[in-house]
Amino acid sequence: MTCQVFVGEDISSNYQKYRFRAPDEVRDTVLQFLDEKYINISRRQSHVLAVDLGCGTGQTTRLLAPHFQEVVGIDVSETQLEQARAVLSCPDITYRKGTAEDLPFPDGSVDLITASSAAHYFDESKFMAEANRVLKPGGCIALIDFPLQKMRLHYRDCGERLTDIFHQVSQEITDTSIPVVKSENMLEDFFSAISFPDKQRAEGILEKSTTSVRKVLGSVKTSSMFQIYKGKDAQRAEELFLDTQKRLLQEMKATSPDTEIEWTLEYYCVMASKPKQ
Repeated sequence: MTCQVFVGEDISSNYQKYRFRAPDEVRDTVLQFLDEKYINISRRQSHVLAVDLGCGTGQTTRLLAPHFQEVVGIDVSETQLEQARAVLSCPDITYRKGTAEDLPFPDGSVDLITASSAAHYFDESKFMAEANRVLKPGGCIALIDFPLQKMRLHYRDCGERLTDIFHQVSQEITDTSIPVVKSENMLEDFFSAISFPDKQRAEGILEKSTTSVRKVLGSVKTSSMFQIYKGKDAQRAEELFLDTQKRLLQEMKATSPDTEIEWTLEYYCVMASKPKQ
C-alpha cells in the first residue's frame, strides 16, 4: 500500500471535511459475517481487535469502534492520520503509520481486517500473506467500496441529467492505468486472488442521503482519480471542478452550491474468513 496521493495537509483536511463513511448496513453485514465464523465463541472474544487499513481520516475506523475492544487504523499518510487523531471519538482507537503488506501485529491476534476504498492499492499476494499471518482462525477480511458509475443524483425532476453530468466528469478524470480502476470493477480480480476458500460478496447495499452540491463535488476532489488528474494539469482540474458546479446548478435552476441534493451510492463488500484449521 504505497500510494502517496493523500499526502499533504490540504488534501487531508478536505478528506476529513468531505469524505463520507460507509452506512451502518455495511458495518452490520461485515459483523454478521464475522459472527457466523465465531458462532461457538462469545461475542466478546470475537470482537477484540479490528484493524482498518488505508484508514484515511478514520471514517470506517470510528464506525467499527463501538463493536471492538480495540480498533487500529493504519495509513501511509501521516497527514491523514493527524486529521483522524484530531477527531474526538472512542478512546479505544489508535492510529499508526504503516502498510497493508507489513502489519505490526503478532501472529493470530486480529479478529477483523477492513479496508474501505483502499484495497485497490494493495499488493494482493503480500497482503493476503500478512492477513493469513495476523488473523485468528476464523478471523475475517472485509473490503468495502462503491463504484462511482453506479452513483445517482436527484433534485426535483432533473435527476437523470445531474447523474449524466457527474458521470461525464468521472469519465474525464479516470485514468485506466491507475489501481482505482479495480474498485470500479468491484474488486473482481482481488476476489479471485483471495486464497481463503470461505469467501463471498455482498452487493447492492444502497445509501441514500441528502447533502449539498458543494459536498458532492468536494468528495470528488478527495478522490485519488481527481488528485492524479490534478497532478497532471492543476489548472484544468480547477476549471473542470468549477464548470461542473456551474452545470449542476444551472440544471437545477439553483444559484448556491449549498443547495441540498439527494444522492445514492451502491456499496459492496468482499469478505473472506481464514480457515479454522
